[in-house]
Amino acid sequence: MKIAVVGTGYVGLVTGSCLADVGMDVTCVDVDAKKIANLHKGVLPIYEPGLDEIVERNVKAGRLKFTTTLREAVEGAEAAFIAVGTPPGEDGSADLRYVLAVAKEIGEAMTDYLVVITKSTVPVGTAEKVRKELKKALEARKSDLPYDVASNPEFLKEGAAIEDFTKPDRIVCGVSSERSQEVMSRLYKPFTLNGHPVYFMDVPSAEMTKYAANAMLATKISFMNDIANLCELLGADVNAVRKGIGSDPRIGNRFIYPGIGYGGSCFPKDVKALVRTGSESGYNLRILQAVEDVNEDQKSVLFNKVKKHFGDLTGMRFAMWGLSFKPETDDMREAPALVLCEQLLAAGATVCAYDPVSMPEAKHMIGDKIDYAADAYGALEGADALLLVTEWREFRVPDWKRLRAALKTPAVFDGRNIYSGAELAKLGFHYSGIGVADSSPEA
Repeated sequence: MKIAVVGTGYVGLVTGSCLADVGMDVTCVDVDAKKIANLHKGVLPIYEPGLDEIVERNVKAGRLKFTTTLREAVEGAEAAFIAVGTPPGEDGSADLRYVLAVAKEIGEAMTDYLVVITKSTVPVGTAEKVRKELKKALEARKSDLPYDVASNPEFLKEGAAIEDFTKPDRIVCGVSSERSQEVMSRLYKPFTLNGHPVYFMDVPSAEMTKYAANAMLATKISFMNDIANLCELLGADVNAVRKGIGSDPRIGNRFIYPGIGYGGSCFPKDVKALVRTGSESGYNLRILQAVEDVNEDQKSVLFNKVKKHFGDLTGMRFAMWGLSFKPETDDMREAPALVLCEQLLAAGATVCAYDPVSMPEAKHMIGDKIDYAADAYGALEGADALLLVTEWREFRVPDWKRLRAALKTPAVFDGRNIYSGAELAKLGFHYSGIGVADSSPEA
């Protein structure tokens, strides 16, 4: 089965590589010639555990190819995935210019029946816009080639994308004909042999499913952060509360960990886009607006704790462990670390950060406004306190004696609640977490 994937970002590269890994003939397309040249050299544009091995294996086998020429990829293909970016506009709506430009180009290049699949997260109604672009392009060619437009939203977690694609909880396919459903069934058969379900539905419902799923998960996070903030005021322990409510199967344990807000390329963008879609349809999504507001406020919680503890931060230096919005990714988009760095610098402090993976991307976004350490303990030298921002595995059990010796002030501000305040108090640290009482050194 020959497949074209347009876009070699996070979604496109994972999709193309995993399809090639089950034996399909996949060509990935991107307008960025430098990105394609690097892929030919084995240099990936993203960090995702295990992806480099899959790319290398399938390029070597001849099943995975990269090109800047869409016509080359589409010729003879049975399906073409559109996996280009949909950045938020100033009003929060998803910018579809790249999706529609690809649709037009596919219409100009296709040579036979083709299922054009929107893989990017797009608002309800996008598939119809894609269909119109295809139709216009074919009419300009005076061609009556048949085609279908389908929606196949991704549900990939950064850091676990390979597992999510190959062993999915579910596969959602929005189709408009039996022929397109048959193509999608063959496409995903290798991933459904172990019983993973495929849900076929109409195209608008598939488009809505992705937005609704991300909005629900974002809601759980913001809800728990709201509860955490109230716990602090009332003297309750949010960690105990989390365990208590998480044991209820109707609620579950996932996405109820308090922290300093969600980031990344999906939740912030998709919540904004869904709120905008509601507004355009004359419906005010009040819960999701609150979810967004809570999240923006939560990104300031750690700074406020630091400010409350130290007062004037002028001339102070802070070690920051973690920069990416979550572990196992180098994604810095909408990362809470960006807000925290900005606030600390504005208060007259300096920052020295360490992240196992995302520092090159951080340097691209933040530049030389902060310092970067070669390792976790190097960030501590001369610092007044440690700020834990991203819960990478290597940060979970540090050498506390070494840490205390390096810090000017034995103070830890834990933005992900991975440490025990009681334990650190015994070791002579001031500890401040999220939704829990501060702990001070024992006398």
